Amino acid sequence: MFHFDKRVFKNFSYFLMIQLIPLFVISSYLIKEINPHLFKKQMVYYFLAAIVFLISAFIPWRRILWWFVPLFYIANLGLLIAVEMIGKSILGAQRWIEIPGIGLTIQPSEFIKVSVIMMLGYLIGLHPPKEKGYGLFQFIKLSIIIVIPFLLIAKEPDLGTALVLLITGYGILFIVGVHWKIWATIFIILGLSAPLLYGQLKPYQKKRISDFVGKPSYHVKQALIAIGSGGMEGQKKEDATQTQLKFLPVSSTDFIFAYLGERFGFKGMMTVIGLYILLIFNLLYISAKFASDYLIKAFASGLAFLLFVYMGVNIYMVIGMAPVVGLPLPMFSHGGTSFIIFAVIFGILQNLIAFKDYSRYTSDSKITMISKE
Repeated sequence: MFHFDKRVFKNFSYFLMIQLIPLFVISSYLIKEINPHLFKKQMVYYFLAAIVFLISAFIPWRRILWWFVPLFYIANLGLLIAVEMIGKSILGAQRWIEIPGIGLTIQPSEFIKVSVIMMLGYLIGLHPPKEKGYGLFQFIKLSIIIVIPFLLIAKEPDLGTALVLLITGYGILFIVGVHWKIWATIFIILGLSAPLLYGQLKPYQKKRISDFVGKPSYHVKQALIAIGSGGMEGQKKEDATQTQLKFLPVSSTDFIFAYLGERFGFKGMMTVIGLYILLIFNLLYISAKFASDYLIKAFASGLAFLLFVYMGVNIYMVIGMAPVVGLPLPMFSHGGTSFIIFAVIFGILQNLIAFKDYSRYTSDSKITMISKE
């Protein structure tokens, strides 16, 4: 039986965890209405995520980072490369690896998000930025950590996940600090090369952009009808015909925000958006509060950017203001892999915060912590 020093619990960011509860409650309520069977599966995901969170929260990360982080990052790159060779293709995309004997599949592009955040935090902690931010050499070095998995994921093809990783990685560097001339140069290059980048897109990706610019796709049309019928207050379950009569596709996953609008109206949608905004601001506050601890800064800001990008793209996609991509509403849409990945990141962040004020601790049966004070 493991005996932990109880002082660790006083340093947990409990408010951060409490902020998630309303999202879980609203999401579970909607999923149960859509499909009781999916609700039962969601409860299993919650249970697994809770276990993963607790494990992540008590692994002695600060002690094992020096060997675990590089190994974890390289292993994830290996899995991404393996996808191209032995990956399973579903609906024209080769993104999964099937585990022999049990028939389950894993999506390495989900796990690489954690390893990139960890790798950036570790390297930034070893070589913090100067007063004016990172120079070109250090920026290129850190960019390699982000760009390699981005290219491998984009090749699957999974441009949505690849862009999330790219924005999150460079979002961390923006928060940590990079010289402004480097950012200005990047934006100019991106602007000039936009036509060339568009030419490299797959036909279905171009179609999504053309649908966004021109007439909305069937999915978006049905989502807009659902949201419009919800009005200000929303409708009763029996009157939510878009979802109950199956007009709204994937209503429990990518388009669950549309069902939220149909059931709880404009007020319900603004409530959920407000919950996400408060959560993101709290993470950015934690990043600023522990500015001298680059591990916490990297994880808190990385998690904030992940939530922001996922939430923003999903909601804009549902209301027809962004191309349709397969990005769920974070910790709200029905699903297991993405939810568990977020649980891992939250658990690691809580661990880093909890052990911030202690000089050492061990992974033995008893954890010994000595205060710096």
